Amino acid sequence: MGSKAGEIVVRTLASAGAVVLAGAMALTGPQARAQAREGTAERSQAVTPQEQAQAQAQAGTGTRAAAWDDDEGRPLFTFKDRRITESSGLAVSPTHPDVYYTHNDSAAGPVFYAVGPNGRTRATFTLRGASARDWEGMAASKDPATGRGVLWFADIGDNFDGAWPDVSVYRVDEPTTMRDATLPAVRYRFRYEDGKHNAESVMVHPRTGRLYVVTKQFAGGVYAAPKRLRTDRINVFRRVGSAPIMATDAAYAPDGSSFVIRTYFSATVYRAPGKEISRVSMPPLEQAESIAYTSDGRALLTGSEGVGSPVYRVPLPERVLREIDATRAKAAGDRKAAPTPTGSADGRATTAADAGPDARGDARAADADAGVPNRAVALWLAVAAGATGVITFIARRAR
Repeated sequence: MGSKAGEIVVRTLASAGAVVLAGAMALTGPQARAQAREGTAERSQAVTPQEQAQAQAQAGTGTRAAAWDDDEGRPLFTFKDRRITESSGLAVSPTHPDVYYTHNDSAAGPVFYAVGPNGRTRATFTLRGASARDWEGMAASKDPATGRGVLWFADIGDNFDGAWPDVSVYRVDEPTTMRDATLPAVRYRFRYEDGKHNAESVMVHPRTGRLYVVTKQFAGGVYAAPKRLRTDRINVFRRVGSAPIMATDAAYAPDGSSFVIRTYFSATVYRAPGKEISRVSMPPLEQAESIAYTSDGRALLTGSEGVGSPVYRVPLPERVLREIDATRAKAAGDRKAAPTPTGSADGRATTAADAGPDARGDARAADADAGVPNRAVALWLAVAAGATGVITFIARRAR
């Protein structure tokens, strides 16, 4: 998630490919200027917020709710603590009102911050028994058995898609008081069933407590952790669905009725992998990094990197909320019915309710309906490379 040279190249290719596949070869007006500048000189930061928003909307495809609209055009808050230089993960406290958690990107140490609604740090916490090779995301949940808050920190960044033999996720009980402290952490080590991946997104199902990560690739995937995590051996992430291109964060709604995946361009709300509800436009940010649901599940919070970076509140459109309500009602009805035993991947008996979003049927649907098919990746890269040259030409002519 950091401001790395390789990251800028990938973002440029992603921008170019999205523009071309959306039919933006006939760019005109503000869209042309915004896309050209983004594709050839993102480092110049010459795009106005209005142009960037228009360009992102132009690049989006598929079902999309109304564009992001904030009457005041101001963030919910900005981080005041100058130690927060690369806010890479964001979570809302499940037990403390008006407390938000964040942490820095790689090379910052196993530290996270509790921030109030004014953006000021209320407490700083260090994880004992943890390292921070490349922390890329965090999640907050309640322990289904005890109701106590739990925080998860994902050391899952791998910019070379194979530099590390395994990745780690740390679990820590949420602090009960907002005072600086060192907290004991439990480390879980993971590998993927299908090879090594770069990832920046972690989320936890609030009802089952199951952990998921979303890989950050042109053909990314949603991966489920085992139902029971082990500390004495490496756990295996199993693919349960596809994900949008270059996912930078993900989060479950507080009641588990939906989840959201953030990319550089927008956010997409799902009822389950492969079962998209809608794409939701996001505010223009310098580098879209984090996303979380508000505690009532009716809005999203999204943030960026940099000192004094903003966090915006984005209300979910009414149509999206109605579909989530319908999903919630259906799930409640299903839970009242007698569970039907099914077989799990590791041979344990599970129920249809337990299977939830990581059922293999949903995985097959996800591969067909979400993200980018594997066979399209090579074409995408070729088109993106060609588009970069075209956009460069347009940018120079537009000056």
